[in-house]
Amino acid sequence: MRRKNQKGFTLVEIMIVVAIIALLAAIAIPNLLRARLSANEALAQGTLRTLSTAAETFATANNGNYPVGEAALTGATPPYINQAYCGTTSSGYVFSCPTMTAGAYSFIATPVTDGTTGTSIYTMRTGGVLTSAP
Repeated sequence: MRRKNQKGFTLVEIMIVVAIIALLAAIAIPNLLRARLSANEALAQGTLRTLSTAAETFATANNGNYPVGEAALTGATPPYINQAYCGTTSSGYVFSCPTMTAGAYSFIATPVTDGTTGTSIYTMRTGGVLTSAP
């Protein structure tokens, strides 16, 4: 029983508010995680496209010869790309450049934690061909 001058919430009212907040969190958190995963995958694909565009532009400027290392892309004046990506981790993906010869290139983006930071391994090959594998 409340007195007329007493103000505040009852335990039941507070428990109802906590239950509503918990329900909203249970709905929102999985959606946030899916959005983050999609953003990581889109960024990985975009980074591979950037690397491919840089390699193709290099080949156009060098009589059809692709760069033999990432240093040829970052060390040119002006540079074809502003930062090195090979061997680095960015937004949940590890980027590698296993093939960089005068005749071909391949770039790979692998999720750091499969299913959490990404769901697919993306590969960009000579000519700008992007493929994915689960």
